[in-house]
Amino acid sequence: MKKLKIAVKIIIALMLIFCLLYSLLFICAKYGSKIDIQNSNCIYMYDNDGKSFYEGNNGTKKWIKLEDISKDLINATIYSEDKNFYSHSGFDVPRIIKSTLVNIKSKNLKEGASTITQQYARNLFLTFEKTWKRKIKEAWYAFKLETQYSKDEILEGYLNTINYGNGILGIENASLYYFNKSAKNLSLAEASMLAGIPKSPNNYSPLNDETAAKKRQKQILQAMVNNDIISKNEMEEAINVKLTYYGKKENLNLSTIMYYQDAVIRELESLKVISDDSIREEGLKIYTALDIDAQTKLEDSIKNNLEEKEEMQTSAIMMNPNNGEIIALAGGKDYSKSQYNRAIQSKRQVGSTMKPILYYAALENGLTASTTFLSKPTTFSLGDGLTYSPSNYGDIYPNDKITMALAIAYSDNIYAIKTHLFLGEETLVKYAKKMGINSKLEANASLPLGTNELTIKEFVTAYATLANTGYSVQGHLIRKIENGKGETIYEYKDKKDRILNKSDTYILSELLSNTYDTSLVSYTSPTCASIATKITKKYAVKSGTTDYDLWTVGYNPDIVVGVWTGYDDNRKLSSKEYKYSKNIWADAIENYLRDKKQSWYEKPDNVVGVLTDVNTGEVATNDSKIKKILYYIKGTEPGYKKTTNN
Repeated sequence: MKKLKIAVKIIIALMLIFCLLYSLLFICAKYGSKIDIQNSNCIYMYDNDGKSFYEGNNGTKKWIKLEDISKDLINATIYSEDKNFYSHSGFDVPRIIKSTLVNIKSKNLKEGASTITQQYARNLFLTFEKTWKRKIKEAWYAFKLETQYSKDEILEGYLNTINYGNGILGIENASLYYFNKSAKNLSLAEASMLAGIPKSPNNYSPLNDETAAKKRQKQILQAMVNNDIISKNEMEEAINVKLTYYGKKENLNLSTIMYYQDAVIRELESLKVISDDSIREEGLKIYTALDIDAQTKLEDSIKNNLEEKEEMQTSAIMMNPNNGEIIALAGGKDYSKSQYNRAIQSKRQVGSTMKPILYYAALENGLTASTTFLSKPTTFSLGDGLTYSPSNYGDIYPNDKITMALAIAYSDNIYAIKTHLFLGEETLVKYAKKMGINSKLEANASLPLGTNELTIKEFVTAYATLANTGYSVQGHLIRKIENGKGETIYEYKDKKDRILNKSDTYILSELLSNTYDTSLVSYTSPTCASIATKITKKYAVKSGTTDYDLWTVGYNPDIVVGVWTGYDDNRKLSSKEYKYSKNIWADAIENYLRDKKQSWYEKPDNVVGVLTDVNTGEVATNDSKIKKILYYIKGTEPGYKKTTNN
């Protein structure tokens, strides 16, 4: 009896402690800082002309009242996502217990138990990393929402901010996008289709996968029947309606622009200039370098070239080399079909596009456009019994000495390895890091052939140092950030340090302009000769190929464009697929610069041009088969004779 009394007292004490803690939490939530559901977490992004191109999370101009939303949409949402929404206090405990038991039994996390309130709280965060700290914060915000707002207000906020796929946030935006009508005018068929998207926006958007979307619609309609919201006949009628999709946004309808927006958010997080709590409370205005014309030209180039290649993917960046601003970015063909942002998340082998960094190092260390090495099948002895036997593309060799000028135009691998070993394997690593490549590089014999994996962002940034005649730049998307009060909390400071020699960058840029010069066709062709007919302006450009990756990176003084194409599953590429990155590159840069004047570099005073026999590297004669003006630092050119004073 005594033990029972003690147990009762303990239980009563625990209940009192629980009630006290709950009361304290309730008071803190109720009377603490209030979440402004119409303004919190508003993120506005502006392009380089100051025009809004993204109004994310709550930053939508299409916020509508709950009474202006179709009852069918409201019911479809509640009975598919959270049928006890109006009766629980933010957490559906019985549902949590049930889903936990189901998951234990099935040994996976196939069933979730998030309420509408919890989902809404989750949407108040920029990203969705799965950490305990994050989950505790979500629970706290869900509790605050329930104590500070009515159920109708929570539901209204949820419907105005939830993701409906294809970059569409909020029910009014979704209604206009998919069906070209206001949310209050949605039919049962349309409402049940839209209500199914938020569970998995990528999979259940009818524009992405209509079969999966239709299956989800049937599940929602059945749930409404089970809860006596509609009749079975109404369900059958809705299922049989043939829906027509509008699929247009009010202003921008670019399928790649979400990659740019995603990259901006990731850059914002890396800057660490504002906390998640501040964003939720105040909102944010982000001014970016986005050039809508460049983004449009880039997307058109991707679509026009990869339309027939359903599974092939791409990443591409257009950068202003003079300040590092990324003016256009694509992390894939279509964000609505794949949200994986290859432009900032993926690392791939860069192939021969690594060679310009090697050849810059060579020029700075005394080699010239006329320097020759024997190119034939070669096995290199690396010491300790190790050997390396690279090959040229197609096993094509001159079996003779060739100049650096031809080695660059033809992308001769034997010449590159000999240059690399002559300079020392650490030299290329040193110059690559100097030019902005932060990924770890192995100082080995194959490095000039691009065997290390890099992101396209860091690689284009490295090329930018060549394009701006030798200044370091930092690739970036964000120019300035303002908080909700209009105060500037971050502004990019342009800091350029000269890290490369202007004369050597000029000489290299001239050599890279030969890669599409068809007059240099000999025992083989320049690597970019296939796009020569598309090119109307002068560029420095280099292509690169591995078994799994295709790269083209090139520039002039105004723009650097880098393009990768390949398969996410590292599928081996066929020779017929080598054209895609080159064609996307050529179309993007040409279309962007079409109405702009030709831009090229002014020759430095200490550089001379000499009509050269490109095969031998000597001064050209009447017997020279291939002649071209090549450039040299004064005193290193062919035919130079040093004079002395007697």
